[in-house]
Amino acid sequence: MKLALALVAVATSASLPKAGTLVPGHSLGGIRLGESAAQATATLGTFYGVCDGCTRTTWYFTYGKWTRSGLALELTSGRVTAVYTVWSPPGWRTRSGVRLGAPEAQFFALDGPFRQVSCRGYDVFVHDAHGTRTAYYVVDQKLWGFGLLRARANPCR
Repeated sequence: MKLALALVAVATSASLPKAGTLVPGHSLGGIRLGESAAQATATLGTFYGVCDGCTRTTWYFTYGKWTRSGLALELTSGRVTAVYTVWSPPGWRTRSGVRLGAPEAQFFALDGPFRQVSCRGYDVFVHDAHGTRTAYYVVDQKLWGFGLLRARANPCR
């Protein structure tokens, strides 16, 4: 009985972090590439939507029903293959302290070096290391979002 109560307490406390952190090459919002779907929901909870028109299984974790900003997970065979912010959730930052909304020059100075990839309507600055691609999404020269993907994966979403 005690074990069941402990598991319920853990399950109900899991949720999308109010101010998530990008640890380059390692995790985003507490999620790592390769985690199982069960591990991801243990961290983020079960309040998510499923993308209907996506080519990959994609779950959207947001802060409330019909809100835009949050975190997306792409899954292949039940494992996380990509994780990225959706829109630009306030308070999210890199481990070095660069917050979403910062001018691109600020994160270049702290988290570089990068290679630029141009997508439709935005740029992505990427760094590949240890099988992981860390992505910094930039719109109008401001840091808009973060992502972790498999190394050399297309960061345009």
